[in-house]
Amino acid sequence: MLEPSLLVEDALLPVPVLVVEDEPLLQERLRQVLKQLGYEDDALIVTSTLAEARAVVAEGPVGLALVDLRLPDGNGQSLIEELRAEDPGLGILVVSAWSSEELILSALRAGATGYVLKQRDDFEVMLSIRSVLRGGAPIDPFIARRILQLLPMRASKPADSAVPAAHGGEPDVGLTPREAEILRLVADGMSNREIADAVHLSRHTVESHVKRIYRKLAVSSRMMAVREARARGMIE
Repeated sequence: MLEPSLLVEDALLPVPVLVVEDEPLLQERLRQVLKQLGYEDDALIVTSTLAEARAVVAEGPVGLALVDLRLPDGNGQSLIEELRAEDPGLGILVVSAWSSEELILSALRAGATGYVLKQRDDFEVMLSIRSVLRGGAPIDPFIARRILQLLPMRASKPADSAVPAAHGGEPDVGLTPREAEILRLVADGMSNREIADAVHLSRHTVESHVKRIYRKLAVSSRMMAVREARARGMIE
């Protein structure tokens, strides 16, 4: 198991990085982007199939995963589910071509931290990876627009399961009581470290909760999470 030894903005680079991509050209692109971020070759594990990726994971935990969805032996979503179950705080970025909204949403529900289109240039892909390393949940702008277009249709459906916002109730977006508590502290402007101290959890655990809040609210930043929560009447 490699020991992290590189610093990025006062944070150790998580290693090793598992790249799951069957196209040789994109494999090389991702390798070069990761090296620009400070990774060494021996910290990168590049696989072409789900079977190869699972064999790597069976040998030990990984620090970061870049996963394509369309692979020769199946859908990368199943691997994402397995990685997320193994490590709730793992950064998992989907780097894939555009597909259906349902497939993309399924990948995010499975536990992907973010999603960037492989058609983006190296700099944009690098920004997405860097965002994951910082604890963010980057969503490709094109995908975000498509998802937002679906929201009015969903809003028009009967909200039988919604909890009234009055008296502290929250719309039913599946937040746990702990996630709701952390969301309110995020709205108060507290950092992950300050939240960890306040609720007596590790910073790593708080970061995992924040990432899950992002996914459930379909946002990619703290500011957007607070804005969406206020719009839903979840916080004041």
